[in-house]
Amino acid sequence: MDFQEQAKHYKLRVEAQLATWFDAQAVSSSLHQAMLYSLNAGGKRVRPILVYACADICQVDTSSKSDQDCAAAAIESLHTYSLIHDDLPAMDDDDLRRGLATCHVKFDEATAILAGDALQGLAYEKLSLLDDEVLACRLIRALSSAAGAEGMVAGQMLDLEAEGQELDLSLSELECIHRNKTGALIIAAAQMGALLGGASPEQSRALATYASALGLAFQVQDDILDVVSDSETLGKTQGSDISNNKSTYVSLLGLQEAQALAKQLVEQAKQSLTVFAERGQFLSELADYITHRKN
Repeated sequence: MDFQEQAKHYKLRVEAQLATWFDAQAVSSSLHQAMLYSLNAGGKRVRPILVYACADICQVDTSSKSDQDCAAAAIESLHTYSLIHDDLPAMDDDDLRRGLATCHVKFDEATAILAGDALQGLAYEKLSLLDDEVLACRLIRALSSAAGAEGMVAGQMLDLEAEGQELDLSLSELECIHRNKTGALIIAAAQMGALLGGASPEQSRALATYASALGLAFQVQDDILDVVSDSETLGKTQGSDISNNKSTYVSLLGLQEAQALAKQLVEQAKQSLTVFAERGQFLSELADYITHRKN
């Protein structure tokens, strides 16, 4: 399969798995409706794609396809929770996500908060049910450490604290925010794939290096698109970083330098895949996709 076909295959797998997680006889149908609304709003599914691809690249059959599906769905569930909460009035206060009204706009603020909380809990619950308890524990550890106070949530806190500052952040301060807010969960996806694929220590290090560069490139491209794209293409409010007085890679470096940095990070990511030889082709093309995407 070529890159587009393989990515679509992974995307369909995770979406099929997510669909099995919702019982028609839910305790609260309104809560499930809000959870499903955000999960089914589309999206690139980059994190679950990374789980699958990093498991496959190791070529060691140490986990079942159902384990991989569960892990991919878990990280997408947790990622969706983070988007719901990021969009809240107390956070980034966005009205659009993936071209649709954000969860708190579609429903209400309390429902959005609870939907996010439930999606986070769902991710860990499903991982805990894997037959291989050691693998389950390792996957939960990778995901929880990336999502919490030493990872994604810490990055969000730093981002909020930096809003409205009279002086721009330094480049290293901005990188610290985004290595946590965006990068930590992308690294977790690669770590989870490596665990599922039975990666050797050398392979695990290579995938971590790849994901670290990829996560930062993803954010740099987001900053670029916030300037050069439009709301319809982005599926969210264009120019929101400027209106929120946020420091970005474009505001610090300028557009051309930010584009050069994104390209440099992609090359770093691709260089880390040499240990996999030709098996690294899909991940190499995924890195290119990150900086060529339009939303």
